[in-house]
This record gives sequence, C-alpha cells and structure tokens, in this order.
Amino acid sequence: MAPTRILFVCMGNICRSPTAEAVMRLRVLEAGLEDEILVDSAGTGGWHVGGPPDPRSVAAGARHGLQVGGAARQVSARDFDDFDLVLACDADNVRALRRLARTDSHRAKVRLLREFDPESARGLDLDVPDPYFGEAGDGFDRVIDLVDAACVGLLAQLRAPR
Repeated sequence: MAPTRILFVCMGNICRSPTAEAVMRLRVLEAGLEDEILVDSAGTGGWHVGGPPDPRSVAAGARHGLQVGGAARQVSARDFDDFDLVLACDADNVRALRRLARTDSHRAKVRLLREFDPESARGLDLDVPDPYFGEAGDGFDRVIDLVDAACVGLLAQLRAPR
C-alpha cells in the first residue's frame, strides 16, 4: 500500500508550514509510521523560495524538541497529484490553493489543518495565526501548540480503521 502523503501550506513556507511538517514528522516517527505517512511543506507565495525557515520558528521548535528545517518552496499545481492531503494553515491559503487546483478532486484535498483538532474543529476560527510580524515571543510557541493538537487529531484519524 502506498504511503499517505501530506503537504502543509502557509504563505511563505518559513513559519507555520515548516513547523507543522516538523511536528507531524515527529508524531509519525513516535508512532513508528514513517514508512506509511510522508510529510512536506510549501508556501502559496514565492517570496522566500530556497531560504531557510524563520529563525524564530527554528528556535521555538528547538524549545519543543523539534527540528524545523528545509528550504522554502512554492506550492505548484503538480502538488495536487503528488499529495493525498493539502492542509492549509489559514482560510486565505485555502482560497489560494483552491484557485490553483485544476480539478474538483484536487480541490477536495484542500483542508484547514485545525479541522483535525477535535477541540477546535467546532470553532469559528480555524486559522493558525501567522506569527511572522510578531516578536520572537510566544506567537511561535502558540503555533506549535495549535499545530500539535491538529497533528495528533490527524494522526488518530489516519490510524482509524476505514
């Protein structure tokens, strides 16, 4: 059976989506599912392509035992062929991804990441707030908390019998 492939997406692929990738990668590793679930991240914008994650994301990740790394890349229409789920960090990115998607089946792959957090799924605001314009403080740690809750729920859903 082919692995489930998940793409996390934010604006520039330097804060939220590489953090989500790192969180999910760790959760998958802890569950022993690294051959069954593959993760990556991208951004809807190309401003930071080739650059490293924001140092504040890397630092927050390190405080939580995460390795936030990689090089920023921009999402492409081909990603909809390569990934089973395309999980956006906020509603603006959902709209951008659905515009980029070429087919209804591709658009159906686009979801908000926090939909998978059972505690927030019923809420009105499912966005992971963008910490980029904030200070180095708790905004990045808050992103990790929100993303981790969603990744735990996502992993549980992926492991549930079908």
